[in-house]
Amino acid sequence: MLSLFEKIGAKTIDFLQEVGKFSKLLGGILRYTPNLFKKRKLLLYQMEHIGVDSLPLVIIIAVFTGGVAAWQAAYQLKGVAPISFLGTATSRAIITELGPVLTAIIIAGRVGASIAAEIGSMKVTEQIDAMEVMGISPIMYLAMPRFYAAVLMMPILVVIANVIAVAGAFVISNYFLDVSYAVFFDSVKRFFEISDFLFGMIKGVVFGGITSLMGCHIGFLTEGGAEGVGASTIRSFVLTSALILIFDYFLWTLVF
Repeated sequence: MLSLFEKIGAKTIDFLQEVGKFSKLLGGILRYTPNLFKKRKLLLYQMEHIGVDSLPLVIIIAVFTGGVAAWQAAYQLKGVAPISFLGTATSRAIITELGPVLTAIIIAGRVGASIAAEIGSMKVTEQIDAMEVMGISPIMYLAMPRFYAAVLMMPILVVIANVIAVAGAFVISNYFLDVSYAVFFDSVKRFFEISDFLFGMIKGVVFGGITSLMGCHIGFLTEGGAEGVGASTIRSFVLTSALILIFDYFLWTLVF
């Protein structure tokens, strides 16, 4: 039987090997970036798949996120600050944290897992091997369009989610907490800072890159037939969600 130190050493080596493969994938995508314009049809298709097709789910989640944020902020402000601060309390929380993070986790489940399943299916059916035999780079053809589509569309989805969530917070504030339109949005305008908006956009870009990279990385490593594809799909969502929360913490630490 392996000793504890041998197990830790084996796990460490496996982790470093996976980090190396992940870095190699990112390097390959960056190396093929000059060919992005030639593959613009693939890029536009992925932008539609990642962005447009995700809108209904993002909107539904954003509405209820805004509603919950309003109730939570009202509860936190009770006895501490005037209810007139409800607008700024909800909007800043949504723009800097709730909008980017929840949108990213939704996309990780819908898109990241889908990418892992698509590429994983191609891997186990040897379609990727056939592409390599024909001299077609799987990274350029499969990974690069998905990566840049996610990086471009995630910030847009975050902006839409922010707007819808703030609107949902206002509806709850107006109809259930007796906060008027003027009071709510005057509070939002008085305390709004462009840095909060830009911070949310930076998060969107980072989270979009993480989602697509993890989906592609795990998809390329898939093996074991249909069962392996299912395992890769689950692994992609779990790891991507964890990395989103980890990077969220480090971004907060670096910026603030």
